[in-house]
Amino acid sequence: MTFSSVSFIMKNKVKEIRESRLVSKAELARKAGISPITVDRVESGMSCRMDTKRKIIRALGLKLSDAASVFGEGS
Repeated sequence: MTFSSVSFIMKNKVKEIRESRLVSKAELARKAGISPITVDRVESGMSCRMDTKRKIIRALGLKLSDAASVFGEGS
């Protein structure tokens, strides 16, 4: 297996925050302008682009400065 074929799993709080705000995956996807499959992948810990993180953070009604608390350090 090569390095490029490895998907990194990273713990994040997207699902926890989404559920605490009573938002469905479909609604988060619609607000963020991403697919529900992408939301599912992010919530399961798959890595994603910085732009996707930004869209999710804004769709959850958070500030971009909250990125580290949502996605972990270095986000």
